[in-house]
Amino acid sequence: MRMKQEACGRSSAQMKVEVPGTQDEVWQAIATKPGISPRWVPEVCEKRNGKLALYVRAFLTVIALLIQLPSAQAQEPPELGKEHDYLKRLVGTWDAESDFGTGTMTYRMGLNGLWLIGEFEGEFGGLKFQSLSLDTYDSMTKKYRSVWADSFSTLPRIMEGTLDKYDKVMTLTGEGRGQDDLPAKYKSITEIKDADTVNFALSLVEKDGKEHSLVTITYKRKK
Repeated sequence: MRMKQEACGRSSAQMKVEVPGTQDEVWQAIATKPGISPRWVPEVCEKRNGKLALYVRAFLTVIALLIQLPSAQAQEPPELGKEHDYLKRLVGTWDAESDFGTGTMTYRMGLNGLWLIGEFEGEFGGLKFQSLSLDTYDSMTKKYRSVWADSFSTLPRIMEGTLDKYDKVMTLTGEGRGQDDLPAKYKSITEIKDADTVNFALSLVEKDGKEHSLVTITYKRKK
């Protein structure tokens, strides 16, 4: 560190420190963490020992940079794996048919290819029905995750689960809103019969573990 005394009587300090990162990474560590100065570096230094205060301020600045750099470097997007291949098999437009109505489901991969985004439009019980879904694979928990929202509810259904050993049947369990507006447990099974046929079943899981079928849907890929 080099101290400099200016003609006006004001003192300044310069310090060169090597940090484990490129110039862009250092900038990102600072730019993406607002408030770094008030959090880590005192805004007011004691005047009675100005030289010591400047040393402390410079030291804390370096420590803050060293702390922030690893988090900046860690913000890399997850890599796509073979587990996403199952989701990609659903990409396309499908005719949906159930005992309660018909509709069209459109799937596409989005959000850096990590999520399968589904949009449904049709009817259910004679009423217009729309839904949005997000499905992905979480490499941290080794499970598939699903979020479902539709025009019949203001509470999403959030589920997680796994594939069978043949990579054809996905079983998910989770919670959403029940018919009595109270939280309820659900179970879904999605089976890819072939490249053009998918069967879906949703059940309500009672407190005693019994399953009550709610709806089954057959999807046929549009040609």
